[in-house]
Amino acid sequence: MVRLPGVCNHNLETTVLAHVRLAGVSGMGIKADDLLGAWACSSCHDAIDRRGHLDLERDYVRLAHLEAMVRTIAILRKEGLV
Repeated sequence: MVRLPGVCNHNLETTVLAHVRLAGVSGMGIKADDLLGAWACSSCHDAIDRRGHLDLERDYVRLAHLEAMVRTIAILRKEGLV
C-alpha cells in the first residue's frame, strides 16, 4: 500500500503492518493502535522506519505512509472488518 518507487519489493510474503509514529499516539515503547498502520512490504517498512533509503525525503515517505494507511483502512472497511 505504501508504493515507494524504487523501494517497494512487491513481495507479498514480506507484508507487515507499519504503524504510524506520531507524538501523542506512539512513542518510546508505545506502539500505535493497529488501525493506525498501513500494509507495507519489508523494504517500504524499512524506509518508513528510516532503516534504509535515507535518500528519500522524510516528509515524502511520511506522506506515502499516511496515504497507505488510508488505503489500508478503506480495504478493511470494505471487507467489513472495521
